Amino acid sequence: MATELLMPKLGLTMTEGTIDEWKKKEGDPVQKGEIIYAVATDKLTNDVEAECDGVLLKILVQEGETVPCKTLVGWIGQPGEAVPGAAGAAPAAAAPAGEPAKAAEAVAASAPAAVGRPAGAYVPATPYAKKLAREKSFELSAIPATGYKGVVVARDVLGFAPAETAQTAPAAETVKASPLAAKLAGDLGVDLSAVKAAHGRVLAEDILAYLAETREKAEAEPAREEVKPMSGMRKAIARNMLASVQTSPTVTFNLGIDMSEMKRYREQLKAKEIKVSYTDLLVKFVAKALTEFPLLNCSVQDNKIIYKHYVNMGVAVALDNGLVVPNIQDADKKSLTQISAEVKELAKLAREGKLPPEKLQGGTFTITNLGMYGIESFTPIINQPEVAILGVNTMEDKVVVRNGEMVIRPIMNLSLTADHRVVDGSVAAQFLQRVKALMENPALMLA
Repeated sequence: MATELLMPKLGLTMTEGTIDEWKKKEGDPVQKGEIIYAVATDKLTNDVEAECDGVLLKILVQEGETVPCKTLVGWIGQPGEAVPGAAGAAPAAAAPAGEPAKAAEAVAASAPAAVGRPAGAYVPATPYAKKLAREKSFELSAIPATGYKGVVVARDVLGFAPAETAQTAPAAETVKASPLAAKLAGDLGVDLSAVKAAHGRVLAEDILAYLAETREKAEAEPAREEVKPMSGMRKAIARNMLASVQTSPTVTFNLGIDMSEMKRYREQLKAKEIKVSYTDLLVKFVAKALTEFPLLNCSVQDNKIIYKHYVNMGVAVALDNGLVVPNIQDADKKSLTQISAEVKELAKLAREGKLPPEKLQGGTFTITNLGMYGIESFTPIINQPEVAILGVNTMEDKVVVRNGEMVIRPIMNLSLTADHRVVDGSVAAQFLQRVKALMENPALMLA
């Protein structure tokens, strides 16, 4: 019996997901535990494993399409097994390379005929298919549906050719052409009127020359613009960043810190075979400061301030397709070595697409580090519903005055963005001063 593939619900806040990539094609063999497709959510991309052995009978939701959680996206079953609710059996294996025509005929035979729905009638369609139809000014009721239970999917819109377009297309017979040229033009989709005839009428050699010239122009003059839809993660980032700016009136405060003692402290730990990064140290020291300045660790809801008696420190992790912020939960209660191990593990899981959804929720404060890129100052955007975020900049040797003398010290700038609804400038400044004092005098962590 065929097994359903459903859009998973990865966390309490997830309502829909996007098929990011199918790892298998229809007809491919599948083993239990093998990754079969990837789902992009508003947080990150997750791999979905097969729950049984068999073959991928049918793909119902194409790459790039977004559907609600628990939506049927495909079927796994035995070779030749019929897909429930579909006419005929699913393919037992991919079509041989030498039989493209037969494969095309089989697809055409199984495709539904155009439906005669009234114009303006409700048509079930995926969100991506609706978007494509709007962009192309197509009426959904005129598009034949191949999706499960008569749903119009993206491939239906992309392959749809309105009748009026075909009727108004220039007729090939109005151009003088040899029978072989006419057949070649039809097979290759070449408009004969665009081909220059060298001998009074278009010959096959003229079409081949036209194709070669067109290909050379395309290679010599690449497209000046390219339009790609946002991924699910990128759309979520755009939505969340815009909401943050619209929600919080913010002010960013910058302060330089002398990292001499911190560098010495790190070297002492290294000598004891305790390897920690500056990000690990920041998590520990900032968590300590947050317990003394609870306004920087709160959230706002319905004109009420919610004080958090714990510190869930978010550490931003850059991915190839976006940004995620996993949380070090109860960072104020953990040792430096525990924090270091957890930061490394969460970053690894994030880059592998295996981050548990609960690690992305419940943060109270965020640290984002651009120091490795040489950035000297920036304005980080608050990760709602938090009220502050700390940006970490590059560390540089600078000439400073100490005890009336000019000396060179490693200086690192911190950029704190705070929500002015609850965090006044004086409070933000005192918090930064406390972080500075702790990092320039690590012994104060014991006080």
